[in-house]
Amino acid sequence: MMGQVYLTLMKKLTIIFLLFANTLFAIDIHEFETEQQRLDYQQLTEELRCLVCQNQNIADSDAGLAKDLRREVAKLISQGQDQQQITSYMVDRYGDFVRYSPPIRIDTIVLWVMPLLVLFIATFIVIRTIKKNAKITEESNEL
Repeated sequence: MMGQVYLTLMKKLTIIFLLFANTLFAIDIHEFETEQQRLDYQQLTEELRCLVCQNQNIADSDAGLAKDLRREVAKLISQGQDQQQITSYMVDRYGDFVRYSPPIRIDTIVLWVMPLLVLFIATFIVIRTIKKNAKITEESNEL
């Protein structure tokens, strides 16, 4: 009986391990000549947005494109390019959306204004719904 419970537990643990093994071993290892290159890599991968996930940076994303972008950043750093050159390269290739903090310009104003607009509309809808429900409750209490 105890042996059967042990085997069942081991089977479940093995299945769990196999399901998550892909993410456990998905670590990118890049070697750099200097500590500054390593720091530049870390900072750039945290500042560049994953174009697939859109709400994660490429350092945290497991998407295939994010892995490719990390490799590209590491390659460019190893070639001696600085952060500004690499960021410019990524923006030229993927557009300003690849940056978490795109510059404020006429063509990027939507990226800055849209969250505020959504917040304003959501607040308006919530306030209107609360007032409407309060009015309905008030009218039903009068009856």
